[in-house]
Amino acid sequence: MEAVHLYASQCFLGEGPYWHAGRKSFFWVDIENGKLFEYPMDSGKVNTWKFEQRITLVVEGKADHLILALDQKIARFNLKTEKLEWIASIEDIPGNRLNDGKCDAKGRLWVGSMSKKFDKGAGAFYSLDADLKKQKHLDQITISNGMAWTHDNNMLYYIDSPTQKVNAYHFDLDSGAIQFDRIAIDIPISLGTPDGMCMDEEGKLWIAHYGGSGVYRWDPLTGKLIEKVPLTAPHVTSCAFGGENLESLLVTTARENLNETQLREFPLSGDVFLIQTKTKGFLPNPAGF
Repeated sequence: MEAVHLYASQCFLGEGPYWHAGRKSFFWVDIENGKLFEYPMDSGKVNTWKFEQRITLVVEGKADHLILALDQKIARFNLKTEKLEWIASIEDIPGNRLNDGKCDAKGRLWVGSMSKKFDKGAGAFYSLDADLKKQKHLDQITISNGMAWTHDNNMLYYIDSPTQKVNAYHFDLDSGAIQFDRIAIDIPISLGTPDGMCMDEEGKLWIAHYGGSGVYRWDPLTGKLIEKVPLTAPHVTSCAFGGENLESLLVTTARENLNETQLREFPLSGDVFLIQTKTKGFLPNPAGF
């Protein structure tokens, strides 16, 4: 497998890839620049939107809406009218912002927070129900990042990046309760830091390694590394399955924390890449609101 350059988005901090099956498009964000991108796989004609706030995640909402996280709030964005409607406040903590997020099979949005100065333990991990009821599940989080549910919805895998670990939590779909089970994967710092991730139909985790120049496929049952798909960008931030057969992996990258010499060496940093895998992923869950 190899990563093919897809689009020169030149994101300072590309993140949040999401496959929208109804539009046959990949979405992703540039967090610090407040930009939302859409890449329709049929035409390749990219759409972009600019917001005044940092934008950290995008998922599918109801009808023609997307659900976005902007700074510390959640908004509904109408793709036809381009109207933005604020619907929930997750935190009101000076210096914090939201980060990665996904929806579970009940339509709850799970999203974590972090300090913009990366203060240790300043963040938390929340869910937002379909009735917009907020619940805090974890605190003392530093950089809340990747998450993925097993196909039977009995387990949630979650990353707080500086720990270098993927934690496994027992997950109750009906109540949304989580309970720590074990450390599923312990990643050596020599391979970079775990960031965003997704799961394939074989139950393996595809993890973007920030500073690790690739997407790594891990077995969460054994904790073993299976393979690496290298990228021509050191800071790989997230990945998501999509495409007609859910065999394509969209990968986001970042230009942040690279000096001018490094940017000349890795000019595609901040762009998005596509990997045609030998497995398949799952359709992402839309939000229930």
